[in-house]
Amino acid sequence: MFLKRLSLVNYKNFDSINLEFDPVINCLVGNNGVGKTNILDAIYHLSFGKSYFNPVSTQNIKYNADFFMLEGEFEKEGRNEKITCGYKKGLKKVIKRNGKAYEKFSEHIGFLPLVIISPADRDLIIEGSETRRKFMDGVISQSDKVYLQNLIKYNKVLSQRNSLLKYFVANNTFDGDTLAIYNEQLHTLGTDIFSKRETFIQTFLPIFHEQYAHISEKGSEKVDLIYESQLTSAPLKTLLENSVEKDRALQYTSAGIHKDDLSFTIEGHPIKKFGSQGQQKSFLIALKLAQFHFIKEQAGTTPILLLDDIFDKLDENRVGQIVALVNNESFGQLFISDTHADRTEKVVSNIQQSYKIFTL
Repeated sequence: MFLKRLSLVNYKNFDSINLEFDPVINCLVGNNGVGKTNILDAIYHLSFGKSYFNPVSTQNIKYNADFFMLEGEFEKEGRNEKITCGYKKGLKKVIKRNGKAYEKFSEHIGFLPLVIISPADRDLIIEGSETRRKFMDGVISQSDKVYLQNLIKYNKVLSQRNSLLKYFVANNTFDGDTLAIYNEQLHTLGTDIFSKRETFIQTFLPIFHEQYAHISEKGSEKVDLIYESQLTSAPLKTLLENSVEKDRALQYTSAGIHKDDLSFTIEGHPIKKFGSQGQQKSFLIALKLAQFHFIKEQAGTTPILLLDDIFDKLDENRVGQIVALVNNESFGQLFISDTHADRTEKVVSNIQQSYKIFTL
């Protein structure tokens, strides 16, 4: 699978731009602020139906415009696939595949598997548990439609239960029977999600360890991903029943898979506190490359790989090692953004693959 052509109108800082890409390596070079990352983000947007850097649609429209339009022509399994994504202020975003609009955006997730490696990934280390849950959910959802649908249903029921808890307080009332209905639904959906997250970590962890050993300067360092969930101690139904009084006081649901976390450790300690800057960079790159290999294996399609400002994360030799991976068949189409054209061309010209360099 690869992206053949991309068109942007009023997206981020672009009035209009049309690009035709190489099926293997594409390099976007230029000074900071010229829009290299915005082009990568547009590719991500066509895959996921939202921006990687700013999911608020109105904030992705060019200043003084009232809409944006993205169009990408992909080749997948020998067929041309035209994906368009448009948004106008005050209206719903529309995503179309070959001219036919999706009823639900979730139907599109996983159709164009993609992995991005960006300086913004540091949020996975420094931000709260929600960011790491979203990473885990995003990886699983690209190859498991049932998981994604159950997650959407769980969040909807969770919102309804939280609204009910607020209603109890506002009206000085309580209805245990209605609450029990929501508890049962959350238990059924949450138990399935918990089980699939456990299975995911068991499969994902060896891939992550292998990637970290390739990338880190000290491959002997012990790094880990530890899945933390309240459901390891008791069934969700029991947790919900035991937290009723607490939830009534808080006016929200305090137990469930929406509280799960993924702990990042190095030598048994949190990498956020004990990992050097280099170790954190290697950890995140390994995490994303493991994501790439996991999705490829599960989905049966090689994801597109976006490397945003990768030289900010790794030295030239390590970037060369990553780019050299496209020499084997495990990688497909690669996009790289960088501020130095000479540096980028030096890296990509060392391997025997076709490439294009776009100067912005």
